[in-house]
Amino acid sequence: MAQVVVSIRIMPKGTEIDMSVLESSAKKEIIDFCNSKEFKTDVQPIAFGLNALNIIFVMDESKGSTEILEQKIAEIDGVESVEVTDVRRAVG
Repeated sequence: MAQVVVSIRIMPKGTEIDMSVLESSAKKEIIDFCNSKEFKTDVQPIAFGLNALNIIFVMDESKGSTEILEQKIAEIDGVESVEVTDVRRAVG
């Protein structure tokens, strides 16, 4: 099967949430879900001190939907919402 590159945006509940703790917790869920260890993370300023955590990772297409992963990340303490912003097949 092919590999897909998935981009996820995680919004914290507030400005007081430690983004590094949120990032490590989300990465753990991604590793548990698809055994991926290839990540690119980015903290994106939104407004009034609120930041979004963007994580890009690679997973096997055979895993199917990311819905279960989204639910697990949404259960992390301090997460307001989780959104898959992009899914693309890896070429090469």
